[in-house]
Amino acid sequence: MPIGKVIPGYQCVIVDEYLQPVTFGQQGELFVAGVGIFAGYLGRDSLTEKALVAINGQVFYRTGDLVRLDDDGLLYYVGRKDHQIKLRGQRLEPGEIERCVLEASSLITSCVVVKWGDDHLVAYVQSDDISEKELRQHCESHLPSYMVPSVFTVLKQLPLNANGKVDRQLLPAPDFSSLLSSSTSDVNYDQTAEPNTELEARIHSLWCELLGHTRIPTAASIFSIGGHSLLLMQLYHRYKTTFDFDTQALNIAQLFKHTTIIDHARLLAQSINAEQCHREQWFPLCITQGPLSFAQERIFLDEQVRLMSKDKNVYAVPLIYRLSCVLSSLSISRLRRALHSLVKKHSILRTKISTDTNGVLIQTVLPSPDCEHGYFGFSVTSVDNEQTNMLEILRSSDLFDLATGRVLHCQIIRQHTHSFDDNDDQLSDGDIISFNIHHSAFDGGSAGTFLRDLSVAYESDAELETEGNALQYIDYAAHERQLDISASADFWRAQLDGYDLEHGLVLPVDRHRLSNNERSGRAWMGQFSFDDDLSRSFLSFASLHNVTPFQLGLATFYAYLFKLTGGQQDLCV
Repeated sequence: MPIGKVIPGYQCVIVDEYLQPVTFGQQGELFVAGVGIFAGYLGRDSLTEKALVAINGQVFYRTGDLVRLDDDGLLYYVGRKDHQIKLRGQRLEPGEIERCVLEASSLITSCVVVKWGDDHLVAYVQSDDISEKELRQHCESHLPSYMVPSVFTVLKQLPLNANGKVDRQLLPAPDFSSLLSSSTSDVNYDQTAEPNTELEARIHSLWCELLGHTRIPTAASIFSIGGHSLLLMQLYHRYKTTFDFDTQALNIAQLFKHTTIIDHARLLAQSINAEQCHREQWFPLCITQGPLSFAQERIFLDEQVRLMSKDKNVYAVPLIYRLSCVLSSLSISRLRRALHSLVKKHSILRTKISTDTNGVLIQTVLPSPDCEHGYFGFSVTSVDNEQTNMLEILRSSDLFDLATGRVLHCQIIRQHTHSFDDNDDQLSDGDIISFNIHHSAFDGGSAGTFLRDLSVAYESDAELETEGNALQYIDYAAHERQLDISASADFWRAQLDGYDLEHGLVLPVDRHRLSNNERSGRAWMGQFSFDDDLSRSFLSFASLHNVTPFQLGLATFYAYLFKLTGGQQDLCV
């Protein structure tokens, strides 16, 4: 919607989320400066800081309006920034979706789109005669899949506030059960709706698990039953771990184009390698000593060369939780017994790393712990400032001892604001439980299993059941060493072919490595801290470009090396 040009006496700039000017035709937030700008809000300094921003020494008012500027200097209103939605890494403008919905029928008199929870868009439509099916079909044919609302709620009258605007607080909760019912109503549950093959049945099971349904028509699109792009990416990963298929023959883009169980079964059937489907299955070896996995070996050796660093727990994986004991309290002694049970079930939590007589790194599973010997650290402290104490814990030098199999440390932090006796076994609201597990025994994917088993052990206050045929990590490490990795080795040799590994990066350093290429023990590790604004901008930029913070940080580091080396492009680090 055009809103005119800048009037005399005022100056307008259009900037992005990082306060950088945008180009012609690009959307941004409108900032206004000039004779009509006020000095601030009386007695409300925090509000003034948000509304007034200094740009190049001049005070601008942040309007919150999203606009764009054409080549003739004409401003076009796009919408409000405070109504902008960020969903699954994508920034969405509800106004664009609302305009699409309004164009679906002349019977629609009003529409508002809101974000519900973390994963859903809900469109509230004011109309007397239109179906959700019509609205969905229209949006799917005019909008990208990630912009199509999950649920359409048709109302005879949208709730209004005293100013005659839609009162978003009074909008009814959406009925998500319609996600499945709408798809099942179009497909009768006959031979075409139920899985007809073993492959379809396995895919159906994965869909039900990820979407939280018990029954899904095989001809229903995943986007019509509550699915979204991130869920489809998770599904693709599950396909890769469940079925052994050629990723060159089946990529995730094909799943976006073909969105039903029947489609996925057909694509997977074409991509699965029949010989690999019948490969030898890995069985438990029932061993207590064996080689390290490649990951364990890399982590252990890397940690050894960092021993001169002040941060000796670089491979600590922390899980930190603040308690909210609404219905019941948490028992410290019972939690400790649950950890004993967990360590007994998962042998990797009581595995030590050492060298054999030939100097080869090996791992040894220690006997199941008793109540006196738990192989894990456990401590309870009382503090006034838990943040300071948490930093001390993470920097502690005795969290782990790989030589004795201590890879888990549990720290309970109780606040002085609570009244309790020294022998009190109960934790209160606001108390903190911190689990630190060494990365040689744990990663991000292990957290779900760890917390699930810990919860079961705590609730039952009994030992966890151990499956006799369950693979332990030491079994995986032994099987991994038998794999043929020649193809992977050839790939990386080809990637590094022609690179001068002896040359290294031309860095402006003040100290040089010894001539024998060994570490001098005087290495320095720099640590940089971001303030809150820069941290928010960093995370927002990563989310906007659909990359992880690690990927963005690594790219920034590469760019930093590029600058330091004077433009050296071949960075082998």
